[in-house]
Amino acid sequence: MGPMRADRLLSLLLLLQNRGRMTASELAAELEVSVRTVYRDVEALGASGVPVRAERGPEGGYRLVEGYRTRLTGLTDAEAGSLFLAGLPGPAGELGLGAVLASAQLKVEAALPGGPAGQARRVRERFHLDAPAWFRDADPVPHLESVARAVWQQRVLRTHYRRWRGEVHREVCPLGLVLKGGIWYLVALAQDAVRTYRVSRFRAVEETGEEFTRPAGFDLAAYWTESSRRMEAARHQGTARLRLSPRGRKLLPMQFGAAGTRALAKAGPPDDEGWVEVELSVESEAVATGDLLRLGVEAEVLGPEELRRAVAAAVAVLADRYATDR
Repeated sequence: MGPMRADRLLSLLLLLQNRGRMTASELAAELEVSVRTVYRDVEALGASGVPVRAERGPEGGYRLVEGYRTRLTGLTDAEAGSLFLAGLPGPAGELGLGAVLASAQLKVEAALPGGPAGQARRVRERFHLDAPAWFRDADPVPHLESVARAVWQQRVLRTHYRRWRGEVHREVCPLGLVLKGGIWYLVALAQDAVRTYRVSRFRAVEETGEEFTRPAGFDLAAYWTESSRRMEAARHQGTARLRLSPRGRKLLPMQFGAAGTRALAKAGPPDDEGWVEVELSVESEAVATGDLLRLGVEAEVLGPEELRRAVAAAVAVLADRYATDR
């Protein structure tokens, strides 16, 4: 019996132990095989001494004899390592750990006593974490598995990376992967500095065969928090004074996120028409102009004067463009 089929038979056994009676169709869906394969696997379990019972009829299916429990719940190294992605089945699959994670979860559930096992199932049935952001397709990440393997094995990567300033060839020491808003980032040591790379922008990656030593005391979560703080500070280069309509007040957090929420929290009192004045952190003038135009007629830029003129110029161009008959 090959290792793949052995793993599948164990998964089938644990499914029956954890969930009770299941139909052949349900088992086939869980194991991602055909119903015919399930029939063969059930026969193989029975031949090996596992007491599987087939029950016919509308409420029929397969189940284990009452009281039977397997002790084969030890986790492999790969399964144990996959458990940190237990709430992220999509990203686990992108990393090539989908089947390993499913097997690990079955084993953990089988090892739990009745009460905690039932609670674990209820949590899984009622709560689901969907990491990707709305209204944006996920980045294609063809090299993610290779990058993840290098992170795990501490192997130096030879990379071809596309930056906004051009492309670069560089050897990097991959320290960790971060999933942010559905986008994968690699944190790596390159040219004596820790840098962040968007995984979808790798044109090619290749292991050099060389191992590296992680920097002593490096904390991935701490690095990411500080890096995010610096990026946020660099993005917000100025402050815009705005006048917002009642609808504009609703749009501001939707368009500007946390910065919009903070601005509204410090807004002045509404005037007779319900408009309020706020101070909003914005990026460079060019970026801020485009961002503020998304508020349309629900906002007026009061200052700085340079930003007000830039928005007015953009509006004038649009007005002239749309005034022309085609």
